[in-house]
Amino acid sequence: MLYSALIFGLLGSFHCVGMCGPIAFLLPLDRKNKTNRILQLLSYHSGRILTYSVLGLLFGVIGKSLNLFGLQQQISIVIGVLMIVFILIPSNIFNRYNFSKPIYKLVSRVKTKMGKELKNKKKSTFFTIGYLNGLLPCGLVYMAIFGALATGSAYKGSLYMAIFGLGTVPLMTTAIYLSNFLTNKIKGRVLKVIPIFVIIIGLFFILRGLGLDIPYLSPSEMVTIEQVNAKYNCH
Repeated sequence: MLYSALIFGLLGSFHCVGMCGPIAFLLPLDRKNKTNRILQLLSYHSGRILTYSVLGLLFGVIGKSLNLFGLQQQISIVIGVLMIVFILIPSNIFNRYNFSKPIYKLVSRVKTKMGKELKNKKKSTFFTIGYLNGLLPCGLVYMAIFGALATGSAYKGSLYMAIFGLGTVPLMTTAIYLSNFLTNKIKGRVLKVIPIFVIIIGLFFILRGLGLDIPYLSPSEMVTIEQVNAKYNCH
């Protein structure tokens, strides 16, 4: 299911341009030296990808813990359902209940720290801004985290989120260089397509968990590494 991370990243980058674009446009890039500018951008993206990888590692560990109870297929189904539900439920309902309110203080601190870093021109500034940028709330990141959780592995969870981050790099980089290269019409069309792809990926997760004995897509039994090791240790 790692390919779904790349899809989230590529499509989600259109969302990222709208949400994180203002931050990226304010990066104190060296406009005179091309080499420095490229290194600064790489540092910024590396910071974001590291944050995503750490989040993937944490949720991959949680998924791994759940797998020890033989719940891997059930988790895949639940995550697929949640992806679809979050897309189908109107956003005004989420706004009414304000699920993110408990983390407002943390987000406020992240934004304050990021604001201070944007005024600096140290070499480490771009990495720090990228790292902090990855901590900001984002619906597409949440969807990717669901995918990392479903991997049931710390390594795969981290890799899943790293691939997601890499998928956002091309468009985010282009946006930084050419802030107005996307018209509102194009953005609007892409943003309409994103929910459709999220639903499709959610269906794939459900199909994966049902164990319909379809090779690679829906295996009859999702065997974990721990189960394989246990089998060989018994012998």
